[in-house]
Amino acid sequence: MSAGDRSQQQRAPFGSVLLGPEDQSPKRLRVRIQLLLTALLITTHLVGAGVVFVISVFVLPTQALNHASMISLAITVPTYVAAAVLVGGFWGTLSSLRGLRWALEGRDPTPAERRRALRTPLRLTLIQGGLWFVAFVIFSVQALIVQPDRAMGTGFAIVISGLVVSTIAYLQAEFVLRPIAARALSGRGRSRRGVTGVQARMLLFWGIGTAAPIVGLAVAAMVALTSAEMSKNRLAIIALALCGVVLVFGLMVTVLNARSVVAPIASVRNALDRVRTGDFDVEVTVFDGTELGLLQAGFNDMARGLREREAIRDMFGRHVGKEVADAAAHGEVVLGGETRVVSVLFIDLIGSTTYATERSPIEVVATLNRFLAVVVEEVDAQGGFVNKFIGDAALAIFGAPVEHPDHPTAALVAARRIATRLRTEVAEIEAGIGVATGEAVAGNIGDESRFEYTVIGDSVNSAARLCDLAKAVPGHVSVAAETVRLADAEEASSWVPDGEVVLRGRAEPTATARLRG
Repeated sequence: MSAGDRSQQQRAPFGSVLLGPEDQSPKRLRVRIQLLLTALLITTHLVGAGVVFVISVFVLPTQALNHASMISLAITVPTYVAAAVLVGGFWGTLSSLRGLRWALEGRDPTPAERRRALRTPLRLTLIQGGLWFVAFVIFSVQALIVQPDRAMGTGFAIVISGLVVSTIAYLQAEFVLRPIAARALSGRGRSRRGVTGVQARMLLFWGIGTAAPIVGLAVAAMVALTSAEMSKNRLAIIALALCGVVLVFGLMVTVLNARSVVAPIASVRNALDRVRTGDFDVEVTVFDGTELGLLQAGFNDMARGLREREAIRDMFGRHVGKEVADAAAHGEVVLGGETRVVSVLFIDLIGSTTYATERSPIEVVATLNRFLAVVVEEVDAQGGFVNKFIGDAALAIFGAPVEHPDHPTAALVAARRIATRLRTEVAEIEAGIGVATGEAVAGNIGDESRFEYTVIGDSVNSAARLCDLAKAVPGHVSVAAETVRLADAEEASSWVPDGEVVLRGRAEPTATARLRG
């Protein structure tokens, strides 16, 4: 996911920049919703009134308006349209916002307020539908009085337009009120349910946006077939006008409906892109009350689980090592061991007891952490594994649990760099470092409920004994000569022979080496 897409998602968490950011103030949210909702509802009603005019004048296969009808319509149409705009646009918006006061006040809703918020788009739609029903009654009665032969056609035109306009009003209200729905759905988990599901909504909108205008076309065709006075030109005009209505309103309903479906899916898709790149700190704003809202909530549950798993994995890796943690995550950790040739590095502080008694505990711990940080960084840099911390000592392994193609060289490089860094970065303490190479049993010991990865063998014991000897050697690093012999030529040149010594617990002497210079 590109930075631009991520920025766009942050600026438009509800699927459109028109709805503002998620953390906008209640005052700004109220102004935004009131302006958008009022403007969209008024525009929809005006367009619907224009469609009624087009259907009445150009589509219906009835007689033209007489003088009385024209005068009555000139008076009633502007009056009713103005009243409908005031009631449907302004009063409908203001009454709905009063029921959403909890969101505009920035507080959590009660269960009753939550249900009312999710039903607000339906409530607004019923208000718009009620206004069109009143228009149907008024203008049908008016037509019966002044021009009876146009009464049926007038009623039909108003019903068709009212259905389509109410549908568009519902989709627009649902779009504008997404920030409110997000607050109402917050914390609802998998119990989120809206008024209608996706399937029911699709069928309903198809019926209103497409089927209803097509029925009008069929009615016009039947009237034309039963009327001897209908001319071909008149029939062509009717068909073209109805086709225009179907195309325009069908397209509007389809686009708005598609937007309501695509927006939640797009939010989940963009969030998945972020998870794919390793960003688990992502959450989708749930603003849909249908099954798509369950999809958004389900993603949030998944992302939360991934964050928890990653946190546990990170903590586990800090305790046992990232290599062992990765193996455990893939189900590869079992009790038992195997014999491997490894290089072992053992490091222990010199005079740590005296140092601890002369300083405060806080200072001792801080110094110890700086010391161990150097060890961990250098061992990790050479592909080794810090197996365990033993008080003020540490044991590192090269060649297990992950194979290392040149573990002797890696162990020597780590020992040399640790010694160099300790002299400059943690100069107040000294440490002995021992390195040995040989066979060891590497694996998990303990019980199925609790085990530890470790290495056991002569190479480990030798490294520990060399570490004790190193405390009296210049440079405080003593390594087995066998390790130097197995290392590459470049690294081997940094070491010189340092005689032989019989290590505690062994009968034969061990050749050793120390840093050159």
